[in-house]
Amino acid sequence: MTKSIVDVTIDAKTVNTGEEKRDQDLRSANFFDVEKFPTLTFKSKKVEAAGAGKLKVTGDLTMHGVTKEVVLDVDGPSTAVKDPWGNTRSAVSATTKLNRQDYGVKWNANLDGGGVVVSDSVTITIDLEMVKQAAK
Repeated sequence: MTKSIVDVTIDAKTVNTGEEKRDQDLRSANFFDVEKFPTLTFKSKKVEAAGAGKLKVTGDLTMHGVTKEVVLDVDGPSTAVKDPWGNTRSAVSATTKLNRQDYGVKWNANLDGGGVVVSDSVTITIDLEMVKQAAK
């Protein structure tokens, strides 16, 4: 796994929290500004073992037009299994924390009782299922 490469592009318009009005706000210029910045990308620089069943993936995250190095803490990959259609599947779960202000995502509002609506600290969680491609 340490020779693996991670190269991911996410369509920012696919943000889905289950609440359409919130999703529209997240897609607006207040947050992701999907018209100006239609994708988020992650490109790994290094994949390291971090204990049994764990990896550290260091790479560049580009969001809102800003690129910063982040480290993904990865659980997995899980043991590969055959699905009912004969495909080989495995999964990983990865997390990282970042400050949204570092990426130029600055919108916020003060609450009447004090505090703010949106925290600067954001935890990103990625749950990914992989399907092995058949040999050509």
